[in-house]
Amino acid sequence: MAERAAFDKIELHLVRVFHTVITERSVSRAAMKLATTQPAVSAQLKRLRELVGDPLLVRAGTGMAPTAVALELLEPADALLRHAQTLFGARTPALGFDPASARITFRIAASDYLDPLFLPELVARVKTAAPDARLEILPLSREFDYRQGLAHGDVDLVIGNWMRPPAELHLGRLLSDEIVCLVAGDHPAVKSPRGWTVERYLASEHVAPTPLHAGAPGVIDEYLAAQGLQRDIAVRSPHFGLVPLMVARSRLVLTTGHLFCSRYVGQFPVRIVRCPVAFPSLVYYQLWHEVTHASASGRWLREQVRDVARDLARQLHAPVAGTS
Repeated sequence: MAERAAFDKIELHLVRVFHTVITERSVSRAAMKLATTQPAVSAQLKRLRELVGDPLLVRAGTGMAPTAVALELLEPADALLRHAQTLFGARTPALGFDPASARITFRIAASDYLDPLFLPELVARVKTAAPDARLEILPLSREFDYRQGLAHGDVDLVIGNWMRPPAELHLGRLLSDEIVCLVAGDHPAVKSPRGWTVERYLASEHVAPTPLHAGAPGVIDEYLAAQGLQRDIAVRSPHFGLVPLMVARSRLVLTTGHLFCSRYVGQFPVRIVRCPVAFPSLVYYQLWHEVTHASASGRWLREQVRDVARDLARQLHAPVAGTS
């Protein structure tokens, strides 16, 4: 009888409050997403804590983190909301995510290695569909622990390239790209493409992005090391978008994806040449944590990222010197 009495106190909206508070990891952000006040959400969270017999959301450092019980209950709550959406259909639109009316902040950590147009295109797409949404773009740098950021709810999504993405995270493959070299228009690799050998490539001066973590080699150098090879990195820069101009005014070699390099051919006096080392394709992913996996707004955001990447992948590449 006691269990039945507790069950009778739970309404569908309370389940939605629980789901939103835990996925957002913030009472204030949950209130914004639910279009209600922070005191109202706090009062409902207090009811949930009494019903479940668990604090559900606790302070962790400078933020909040769900308890183990909350994480166990997140998937059943998501399933219940999805079943309710199926049961009641259009009569319960609030159970889903309506981008046109959403007041929400998306936090995305991303590099600009993929394409200089990627983030501008993503922002334009999100703001067109969700005009009241806000976006915070965070850099993938050695100072930012993206795995901890995802786990703590400080960031919703991470976009970048990895040879082996972290196993504890969900991932969506966005696109794969040929690895090429970007060099100045008068570089020897352009003038004599047949003489652009592995030995000359390794002996050249290279420019590379600053590693995401101290001691991390990056995908290019990680692969070279696995083959027993090492290149001469003369310049490291955290500002990847400035590297093509560095290349145009020097003998530096940039090794990265074709899509990124193709944006600068014609803009600067640079050329794309084949890479003498047979690298595997560069694969870009979007990564997210289990805590936001079932979030309707999170699913919508991941769909926008996927569609922007697909559109970019369809675009024609610039020609590669030294290949047919």
